[in-house]
Amino acid sequence: MSTLPAGSPLEVLRRITSNRPAPMAGERCEMCATSIDEDHHQHVVDVESRALMCTCRGCYLLFTDESATLRRRAVPDRYLRFPGFTLDQREWDDLQIPVGLAFLFRNSVQDRIVAFYPSPAGATESELSLEAWDRIVARNPRLAVLRPDVEALLVQAEELGRGGDFSCHLVPIDACYELVGQMRKLWRGFDGGTEARAAMAAFFTMVHERSKPAPELP
Repeated sequence: MSTLPAGSPLEVLRRITSNRPAPMAGERCEMCATSIDEDHHQHVVDVESRALMCTCRGCYLLFTDESATLRRRAVPDRYLRFPGFTLDQREWDDLQIPVGLAFLFRNSVQDRIVAFYPSPAGATESELSLEAWDRIVARNPRLAVLRPDVEALLVQAEELGRGGDFSCHLVPIDACYELVGQMRKLWRGFDGGTEARAAMAAFFTMVHERSKPAPELP
């Protein structure tokens, strides 16, 4: 076995690689590369691209000032329910959402409300009629607590097309993307299959357990 001369390029490379620390298990902050565990795993959203970034607590706190003009914003961990929420089938049809479940959020860059719903292909987006949405908010003014880009309104029909009731919850935007990802991964056949329905049921159980009544507006 030959000995490499001290200071040669190959010897320097061998010394660097042999002294390199082993990679740490788990995820890392996408901003500072700090290792993050599940208890400190939070998200920041890029308001222009809508992309989510996994961050540590320290980096997350840099983007929590709602009054600042920032390209990235911290996703809050807020779940609210809206007792007395009213929406009829005609208004739902005006929103042109073909299924009985949708996430609605305000895009601050485009200054409009956007809806998307889970499907086997992922998230399907639908542009809402601003006039139709304004009518719904006028009758349900507490919906105005929705924070742009980082929160969504989860609206679900009890029986789509049969005049049933609608429920509404406010959830973090990352929870919506997580559900969409699960549906894309688990969906089987025409109706989604057993696993997809179980994942949907578990998601709504989590939402109901975490939700608090939305505050009354002044």
